Amino acid sequence: MINNFIRKIISKEEKQLNNYINLIASENKPSKAIHKILGSCLQDRYTEGYPGHRHYAGCEIIDKSEQFAIDQACKLFKCNFANVQPWSGSQANAAVFNALLKPGDKVMSLSLAEGAHLTHGSKFTFSGKYFKHVEYKLDDKGFIDYKNFEKVLNTEKPDLVIAGCSAYPREINFKKLRDIITKYKRKNGLLVYPYFMVDMAHIAGLVATETHMSPLPYADVVTSTTHKTLRGPRGGLILWNNESLTKKINSSVFPGIQGGANQACIAAKAQCFIEAQKPKFKKYCQQIIKNTKALQKGIEDSNKDLIFLTNGSDNHMLLLNVSKIMTGQEAEDLLYKNKIICNKNMIKGDEKPSQSSGIRIGTAFMTTKGWKEKQFYKLGLKIGKILSKNEN
Repeated sequence: MINNFIRKIISKEEKQLNNYINLIASENKPSKAIHKILGSCLQDRYTEGYPGHRHYAGCEIIDKSEQFAIDQACKLFKCNFANVQPWSGSQANAAVFNALLKPGDKVMSLSLAEGAHLTHGSKFTFSGKYFKHVEYKLDDKGFIDYKNFEKVLNTEKPDLVIAGCSAYPREINFKKLRDIITKYKRKNGLLVYPYFMVDMAHIAGLVATETHMSPLPYADVVTSTTHKTLRGPRGGLILWNNESLTKKINSSVFPGIQGGANQACIAAKAQCFIEAQKPKFKKYCQQIIKNTKALQKGIEDSNKDLIFLTNGSDNHMLLLNVSKIMTGQEAEDLLYKNKIICNKNMIKGDEKPSQSSGIRIGTAFMTTKGWKEKQFYKLGLKIGKILSKNEN
């Protein structure tokens, strides 16, 4: 029997998820099948190692499950190799750092204040404590500045280049970034040039359905979560094509940074990879894009003081500059009081997370719940009114 306190917590959380409008860009609602797998007996197995090479006996059945997940990941993303064991996106990133770099090497990523994830170089994480970090920037309109990317690459000569963002509403041109890196190699006559890593955690579902350019033809290694637009369980994923990286990456995950994998979660990942191959999932991802545009239109029609970074979005998220009216924290709090959940977010020009001028809003979760353009447009009108100067 479930403990009474825990049962009440689950009940309250379920009510909040049902009664609040969830616009957290990092969250989604997986299928009932995925929830069922997560609570299955697969959770009970402790499996250090990889299929066919375990440190415990009795893993013959579980090996088939993990290999199936690997095969489905490769099929979905059209790549040669996959590691489905990371417990999170952060651990997937840590494993790549551990596999390809040595302490003190230099990592180049987008500015952390302009959309990169903490694990791309923040001094508060492993990525900033053990590795040197340099940044490329957004341009004045909030788009990735490809000229600045090339300048920083040639000046700083990093060992690893990262693309992919935690808060960037536009499509990333991975081919263009790869071309710049290749040009850098030719210019400097290097036999060894920077590894190119893409963190596609936010856009994985869009990539899987070709709603966003895939990084797999261009990146040396791609990391992701499985629980955002991919709509799976909470977990991490690493993908690559070059067989020479296989031993480095696999041994970096285990035993490099973690022990036994969560086999219930791995089976649930396999389920989400299968679901993402179905035509209705592509329609879902296309609906996400339509809903994002409808939400923007509603906000614009309701409140002219709110500024959209890059003037819009190509994916599931919008970044709003609310500084003409209030702080990001105040906007987050005010929307939450009105049963709308989002998060404050740093934008270009901000110096501290505590002084954020923006909010990040996403459409993936409510699209899963069946919302279409009409509901999102009305929601946009409501958000604009709630964040109006003239409203109490």
